[in-house]
Amino acid sequence: MKTHSLILIFVLFSLYATAQTNIAQETPATKQATLPNKIKVFPNPATSIVNILGLKNTPQAHIVIRKLSGTIVQEHFWAIRNKAVNIPVPKLKAGMYVVSIKSKEQKVQCKFYKK
Repeated sequence: MKTHSLILIFVLFSLYATAQTNIAQETPATKQATLPNKIKVFPNPATSIVNILGLKNTPQAHIVIRKLSGTIVQEHFWAIRNKAVNIPVPKLKAGMYVVSIKSKEQKVQCKFYKK
């Protein structure tokens, strides 16, 4: 019984030491990359346009709108300026959608509801 307790204490100490080493080795860039972006999607529910704020500016972003089933309903290649993009959605049927924005600078996914 005493041996099992010593082994358990050793394992727990090893896990703690490993966790502390990994935290100490994080660079500021790594910490910043793991922080979630503050993306804002509005209006939600949308009627004719969806505004997405908090993006990184880029000369070309691949913007895809999918149904929750995964079916692509819109696809665009647009520049992102002023950390925002405005996507027209008047032809979409009412329901829930996922917007994917991919560029060299970022990969973002967010949901919105179309009224």
